Amino acid sequence: MDAQNIHDSKLGEIANIPERRSLPLRLLAILLKSPVGVAGSLIVTSVVILAFVGPLISPHDPMSRNIRARFQPPGFVDTKGNLYTLGNDQLGRDVLSRIIAGSRVSVLVGVVSVLISGTLGVIYGLISGFIGGILDSVLMRIVDGLLAIPFIILVIAISGVVGAGLSTLILILGFTGWITYARVIRGEVLKVREMEYVIAAYALGQSRAKVMLLHILPNVVSSAIVLAAVQVGVTILAESSLSFLGLGVKPPTVTWGLMLADGRQYINSAWWMTAFPGIAITITVLGVVFLGDWLRDLLDPNVRGRA
Repeated sequence: MDAQNIHDSKLGEIANIPERRSLPLRLLAILLKSPVGVAGSLIVTSVVILAFVGPLISPHDPMSRNIRARFQPPGFVDTKGNLYTLGNDQLGRDVLSRIIAGSRVSVLVGVVSVLISGTLGVIYGLISGFIGGILDSVLMRIVDGLLAIPFIILVIAISGVVGAGLSTLILILGFTGWITYARVIRGEVLKVREMEYVIAAYALGQSRAKVMLLHILPNVVSSAIVLAAVQVGVTILAESSLSFLGLGVKPPTVTWGLMLADGRQYINSAWWMTAFPGIAITITVLGVVFLGDWLRDLLDPNVRGRA
């Protein structure tokens, strides 16, 4: 059998996969072939589970204070036999329980902010790229001006004016993160609107609105999904940075950024107060990046073609 026949047989096997397996099983089979995708999925799934079932599995009350047990190192066991796996902070609160509680805020801020910014950015980029002309030029100049301002600086400036709080922070991150989506989606729309199936839709008498919603939007959504996966990690970092600086979520709400802020002055004597929240942030962001990288390989036809 020559090389061409071998290649054709491989293509035939791939073509038969949808007939033998359901979509979830096919996605799982593809995922298991990617170590990066598996690692990212496991990390993200674990953080999401912690966010939802945290109060049920938390070993202690994250808000409970015990001054007698303050600054106790990891592995401390009190007189009642209670184990503090990751130690206690300056008020005797369990670090592990607070990390579990902080995962809920990170997931909430990351997901909701990305949903807001992704929706706004997709609509903006879709309209700009589809209509084109003077409107496209004006809209893109606005985007260029906003892109000239570093994202975190823009968020800090708005937070300092508007004020802090969980709801406020989500809205700030949501209404400032759409810029990247707008630029990426606009570029995809410019490419897709010249495709033959779009021209054929016009020839069949479909309206511009129907062409935009039924033929162009579905073909640029994959890019938005990949970008959203990466932006979740960026948003989690932004929330932690703002909370650390005192411009984000305020106590008594538990966040990883606030835990870093509480422990920075004790970093030499109680290193665990900053080390473990920092590790939680790092692992979570890396997991989101790994998952986004796998989604890019899965959804981007150009990447699949090179692979």
